[in-house]
Amino acid sequence: MEDIIIVNHIREYGDMIGAQTLHPLVNVIDFSTLPPIRSISMRRLIGYYAIYIKGHNIRLHYGNGTYEYKEGALVFMAPGQVVGAEDDGEYHKIKGYVLMFHPDLLNGTYLSRLMSRYTYFSYDTNEALSPTDEERALLIDCFKRIETELRRNEEYSIQIVIDHIKLVLDYCLRFYGRQFTARQVQNNDILVRFEQLLNEYWKSELPAKEGLPTVQYCSERLCISTNYFNDLIHKLTGISALKMIHRKMAEVAKEKLADTTKNINGVASELGFQQSQNFISWFKKTEGYTPNKYREMLKS
Repeated sequence: MEDIIIVNHIREYGDMIGAQTLHPLVNVIDFSTLPPIRSISMRRLIGYYAIYIKGHNIRLHYGNGTYEYKEGALVFMAPGQVVGAEDDGEYHKIKGYVLMFHPDLLNGTYLSRLMSRYTYFSYDTNEALSPTDEERALLIDCFKRIETELRRNEEYSIQIVIDHIKLVLDYCLRFYGRQFTARQVQNNDILVRFEQLLNEYWKSELPAKEGLPTVQYCSERLCISTNYFNDLIHKLTGISALKMIHRKMAEVAKEKLADTTKNINGVASELGFQQSQNFISWFKKTEGYTPNKYREMLKS
């Protein structure tokens, strides 16, 4: 098994590639200003956030997969993720930028409370953002403003840097929304396959054994990360993937309740509820009335 090295600090990465560290908790690197670099083939477990604007084609190890990146791709990495690049034994003059910031930079700031909204840090690398030339130029400008403040190192510089980081993060939210829309055909295919997956699940014996399918279960079978999947479904439908799963189970529950040869306990068991009372409570919360009331409504 390939060794994994732990790189908790931003300075450690800078030392690896010969880049200046402008601040121990936040840094911007313009790779075009560095001498030729040999790829670091050993995989790294990182302890900081990183946003790369790729300036060249690259093959990247990410988690258990290997992905090809074209020039201009935007890649997001978060603490606890494992990354690495292919090493061909050669030194290369590379282009592009990286913004890195450590979680400790955000401690006690307003941005620390907002980080959970930037779910793209948990996307797989094959779901990377492909910004337009205008979007890329806008982000590079933000990176350069952060670099300028770090070099000034004046009063309020760190607060201004944090504000600029939030601006970058918010721009990326906007750009991902644009990408979801631009990939409408591909995204609609994922939605269709999601619905097919749920139909097949409820026709199988899995509900009785496993209960309600999770969002993670669905995303894994659709070969996309859970956060990307949930963000995509919400963008396409206006509701979360979990709510869609619950809606589908409600449809199946109604179909089973329409068969009056089945008692409530039997329907609950087929749907994976160990206690019929749990099913009754869930159905009432979802539909606004009990299973028995639904059956009465069918009769009328």
